[in-house]
Parts: sequence; structure tokens; C-alpha cells
Amino acid sequence: MMNGHDNFHSTVVAWLKVALPLIALAILSTLFLVSRTIDPADAIPFAEVDIEDRVREPRLTNPTWAGVTDDGAALTIAADEARPERDGSAGSTASKLVVELQTPDGGVAKLVSAQGVLNTTTKRFTADGGVTITTSTGYELETETLTAALDRTSFVSDGAVQGTGPAGTITAGQMEITQESNGSDSYLLVFKKGVRLLYLPAIQQ
Repeated sequence: MMNGHDNFHSTVVAWLKVALPLIALAILSTLFLVSRTIDPADAIPFAEVDIEDRVREPRLTNPTWAGVTDDGAALTIAADEARPERDGSAGSTASKLVVELQTPDGGVAKLVSAQGVLNTTTKRFTADGGVTITTSTGYELETETLTAALDRTSFVSDGAVQGTGPAGTITAGQMEITQESNGSDSYLLVFKKGVRLLYLPAIQQ
């Protein structure tokens, strides 16, 4: 009896070894037959409105302009977005400008503004819409509009400026960051036109 049972068990196992793979293949074949054919048209469609807008008003996203001025300062200009001027000139209108100037003497000045216009032909750019200037020497200043050069170190506010510095609060009719005129490697932050300084002595600990 035991031998008959063993033979039956062996026969069943042998049949299952053949039948199970065949059943699996049949299931896979059925899945492939009933699966939906991929239609390229079902892919995520392009935003046609955005493409038309880009064609009508071309722009650059997150552009960066970098160069070195004639006096050796490194100048970097970054923006969220830039658009070419409509008049066909070499100018570009940029939004959310961040400008960094690193002078050879180790000084750093950073400018942040809501918008600006950069022109590589005139080698100038104008920042406006509220401009904040911070320097590595401890100044934090605000002005409405500032004009700068691309080929040399020259940041000039077009109007009044106010802010704080190491000595206290300061207001002036104009501010300028420039290389010293004697040709040295020194750079100056100059206040002009009715300068007022409210001296705030440091509190002794």
C-alpha cells in the first residue's frame, strides 16, 4: 500500500511540475492580450497656453550673468526671470535681481532689487523698485534706484539713500561705491549731498 501511495504522489508532483508553468504562461498571455495598448496621445499634454506665451514673449528663467571688471572686481548678476527689451535693443528687463560685487581687496557688496534693466551694449544696468545694498564692512543701505557699470566698479544711487553702518544710522542724497581715483587697489563707499550721521556708540559689555 505504501508503494502505491508513493507512486501516486510522485505522479502528481511530476504532472504539477509541467502543468503549473503552463498555467502561468497562459495567465501572462492573457494579461498581455487584455492590456491596453499605450497611446502616445494619452501622455501628459504640453501646456499649450504656456508655449504660446513663451513664443509671444520670450524669456529666460533663472539667468545669471558673470564677468570681471577692468579693475579686477568679480561681478555676478542673477535674476528670477529676464525678458529682451521690446525695442529690439541689447537690453534685458529682469525681475528680482541679486547682484554681487567682489573687489580685489576682499570687499563684498551685495545688491537686491525688485527689478532692473541690463544693457550689454552700454555696459550698464539699472536696478529699481526698491534697492537694498549690504557690504562686508557692515553697511546696510536702501535706495529707490541705482545705476551700475558692467565694465568697472561703479555703483551710484540715483537718489537719496538711508540705512545703518558701523557708526550708526546714516542718510544722504547720494551714495557711490567706486575704486579710489589714485589708481590704488582700494575701494570706497562714498556718501554725498547732505550727509547726516546719527552716531550710536557701541554699548560696552
